[in-house]
Amino acid sequence: MGAPEDARGAVTRYLVTGAGGMLGQDLLAALDGRAVTALKRADLDITDPHAVHALVDGHDVVFNAAAWTDVDGAESAYESALAVNGTGVTVLAQACRAYGARLVHVSTDYVFNGAGTSPYAEDAPTEPLNAYGHSKLFGETSVLTTLPDSGYVVRTAWLYGAQGRNFVKTMLRLAATRDFLDVVDDQVGQPTWSRDLAVRLVELADSAAPAGIYHGTASGQTTWHGLAQAVFELCGLDPARVRRTTSAAYVTPAARPSYSVLGHDRWAVAGMAPMRDWHSMLAEALREPAFAAGVGAVGSGGAA
Repeated sequence: MGAPEDARGAVTRYLVTGAGGMLGQDLLAALDGRAVTALKRADLDITDPHAVHALVDGHDVVFNAAAWTDVDGAESAYESALAVNGTGVTVLAQACRAYGARLVHVSTDYVFNGAGTSPYAEDAPTEPLNAYGHSKLFGETSVLTTLPDSGYVVRTAWLYGAQGRNFVKTMLRLAATRDFLDVVDDQVGQPTWSRDLAVRLVELADSAAPAGIYHGTASGQTTWHGLAQAVFELCGLDPARVRRTTSAAYVTPAARPSYSVLGHDRWAVAGMAPMRDWHSMLAEALREPAFAAGVGAVGSGGAA
């Protein structure tokens, strides 16, 4: 498919920050065939106003997949996390306002405190538990206040993909080297394939959806233990090798929300259905070549 055109017949130009990351690479694949500028971390410091303005100029849509993602590291390096997740997002939003570009910014479930018992609505009160969550909330606020009519905040959670480190790839690796795995069963969320999220972000950018907050997570819910068992089952392994444990067994510098299930009502405003179920996402992801190599490594031999 060729690049979309606006009402004047001009080709839409897209810019992707964080293009070298897991989601960034999937965004580039979802934008294949379009006019795209891909910027990796080494290509752009999003906290540098002069560099950001120079690169945003001439683009119609900016996808911000650049982020400080070291959740535990943010506890001892908050200013560094805030520079990327807060100040840098503010700079991007200001540049988008200056040049009339729409901004699609990726945020997180960590803006909530995890004490809920039913899916968090898009307008639910925020209360981050950790430094990372606070830094991401700063970025959200910047987008919504700077670009009230052209800024999109898409919260995601439990993201996994073919590139980079993530829970699903870790389970595949450990399945080949351990007889049993102990995985926490007291945190609930929505495992989301980064490829599905990337496709949805592009759909949102190309739509006439109103600006604001959307939740880009899979439908349904499970625990980390449930996700690990599903990985094993889909690889033809014995899910009983995945044993239940609690978060108390894995103390981390940053507190994690115990409930990270996000509601999806606002997609109806955009004329879109919620994203598909997490299990169907996972089943398809594990058939992809980038995952299949890992699946093949564990599919016949069990643990070493």
